[in-house]
Amino acid sequence: MTNNALGNGSQSNETESFEKSDDESDVNVLDTILVHIGEFGRYQMFNYVLLCIPMVFNAFQSISYVFTTSPVIYRCNVPQCDSATSQYWEPWVNFTIPPKGSSLDSCNRYIFEEAIEKYTSIPSSEFCIAQNFNTSRLEKCGKDFKFRDEEYTVSNEFGFFCSEEWKLNMAGTINNVGQFIGIPLGGLLADRYGRKTILALAGFLSSIMGIIRSFSVNYYMFLSFELLDMVVGSTLFPTAFLLAIELVGPKRRVAAATIITIFYSLGEALLESVRWLLSQRREDQAISILRRAARINKRKLSNSSLEQLVNLNNSKLEEAKESTYPIRKAFKMFSWRITNCSFCWFTHTLVALGLSLNSVNLGGNKYNNFMLNGLVQVPGLILPLFIMNSLGRRTSLCGSMLVCALCMGATILFGKYGYATELILFLIGKFAITCSFQVLYFFTSEIFPTNVRNSLLSLCSMIGRIGSMIAPQTPLLANYYEYAPQILFAGFALVSGCLTLLFPETSNKCLPTTMDEASNLNRKTGGKSEQGDDI
Repeated sequence: MTNNALGNGSQSNETESFEKSDDESDVNVLDTILVHIGEFGRYQMFNYVLLCIPMVFNAFQSISYVFTTSPVIYRCNVPQCDSATSQYWEPWVNFTIPPKGSSLDSCNRYIFEEAIEKYTSIPSSEFCIAQNFNTSRLEKCGKDFKFRDEEYTVSNEFGFFCSEEWKLNMAGTINNVGQFIGIPLGGLLADRYGRKTILALAGFLSSIMGIIRSFSVNYYMFLSFELLDMVVGSTLFPTAFLLAIELVGPKRRVAAATIITIFYSLGEALLESVRWLLSQRREDQAISILRRAARINKRKLSNSSLEQLVNLNNSKLEEAKESTYPIRKAFKMFSWRITNCSFCWFTHTLVALGLSLNSVNLGGNKYNNFMLNGLVQVPGLILPLFIMNSLGRRTSLCGSMLVCALCMGATILFGKYGYATELILFLIGKFAITCSFQVLYFFTSEIFPTNVRNSLLSLCSMIGRIGSMIAPQTPLLANYYEYAPQILFAGFALVSGCLTLLFPETSNKCLPTTMDEASNLNRKTGGKSEQGDDI
């Protein structure tokens, strides 16, 4: 730590005590400083605005494939009846196209059996009569279709109908393959080179990939840039999220995480994480940021408090005898925690995304369903603000997942009573998994030490992407049993919800800086302390 870093600040006449108590960690010094300069003052608010503004557009980026690759409603063209002005619904479809649910069969039509010598290529009432069609025999459609709506998707663009509709679901899987690659890579780079650098670079590259993808001339070009877009852009959310909670004081972290998630916070930032800088022994930059925050928040910050922060940080890092990036040691010490966390992430991405994708397959208007699916997430993101501190992280996480499992199970029993009942159960389940996902994101950031926090959060999220890769295929299960997707979601939510009780409780505790602090999270609650591979 250089003298210049401390000498440039104004002296404070007030006395500040940062002595640690017997049951508190040295990291409380930084939290105390954050409280003193303002836990969520104008400095933090300004940077939050920079993070929150572009988040809406990133949400479009990550989930837009739900509509760009959405299947369209269509039926076979009937040469004997259809003309250029024919609509999807015509009186004669009753004897030319077999019904399928509330719509018409997309890929089959009844066989026309009138003598071939009488038939011309011009539709006429002479041939378009019920007696000429055998409703007991079907034939496959050709390449010509009539569409119910005027929507235009990849399905129309590249002609993916009937046997080729699986290519539409593949886009969602490729999207999540990109996240599977990009999230851990971005986490590693963010822990190595800083949160701000990776945010700026990832945001820029993602915008380029998205623009190129919109001009795709074929399906494989579309898939390639869907993949690349997610590889470079998927790290934005976890990196911005960690910046959000590492920037503010301990009493404002839950609120900060709620705000940043509601806004789907992603974008460039003009700040860096003080905690990460200290873990990398870059004290000069950390002090500079604290001074700037204090000045903008109109608070005074004494040199003595900063000196004590630096001294305690250096002492702590020396005692821990850790490198600035001890990832191997982290895997050795937290193997069970990482495994359980990864399974929990897998479950959440499978269920949360699976519900979003299956929402368009419920009865009623699919756009209204998807809109409700999005709106119900807002209270789901707000609820943790009230329950995470009062009930604790583990109870909040477990309870929310069990509510989701219960709703999915209830759908199997009561969904048959109508669209409204099924929709209500669906929305409650989506609300619950959104709530638990918010807790999980926050929880994951608290159970790992600073110098590998982004990497391990990204690793768990990467494993979760496997669930996201599977989720686009879950609507296909309904072809075998109507409620098969709900059974799958309920089973995973139930098992993982119970396993979350094996995590350490982190409520009202400081963010761990070193491996030992992260390992001993249970100790202060009277639970068994972690040693080696213990929880």
